[in-house]
Amino acid sequence: MSERDPVLHALPLVAVYADESCLGNGREGANPGGAAGVIEYLNPATDRLTRWDYWISEPGTTNNRMALRSAIEAMRVVGRKGGRFRVLFTSDSQYLVKGMSEWVHGWAKRGWRRTGGAIENLELWQELVDEADVHRVQWQWVRGHAGHPQNEYANDLAVGAAKAQSSSDGARTSGFDAWLEAQRAKLRVTIEPAAFPSGRPFTPAQRLFRA
Repeated sequence: MSERDPVLHALPLVAVYADESCLGNGREGANPGGAAGVIEYLNPATDRLTRWDYWISEPGTTNNRMALRSAIEAMRVVGRKGGRFRVLFTSDSQYLVKGMSEWVHGWAKRGWRRTGGAIENLELWQELVDEADVHRVQWQWVRGHAGHPQNEYANDLAVGAAKAQSSSDGARTSGFDAWLEAQRAKLRVTIEPAAFPSGRPFTPAQRLFRA
């Protein structure tokens, strides 16, 4: 499908801002982690923006593993009840964004191998490819810890999940607005939230079908 394909643009659009956390990443032993995101949907009939949160955790993990899980969980949440969407997925993980935009295609052509050796987190990469294939996804990178409101909020959700070892069990009504008000009062966030990307060009990554 091309960017102008009417079938592509018939799919409703959601924006996902995701982040990951691993407490003590790289240290020996089990390092607890979390992954989370905020999902945005603008109802075209009412122009009403709705947000939902999701988060998951693992008792022993890595940042890269949780970045992948942040995307897997997002695709599952928006795809529940047979939903298919255009998904603008924003993350501060270059590992995730480059991997899904570029690396997976070369790996698949080589039988899910890479020239430098085994693929780290292979099963998660393959799981994400399968989950993302339900939708059309544009992967977008944003610099982390730079005051981007949705990214900072997703980071706080992920850190909280890592500390509490909790899960949202799907989507929950978002606490973004209250969080943003509190952060502004403390002058911790001074940038306006990213606007919903309706009207912007949407360029999905090439789909990768797995047998």
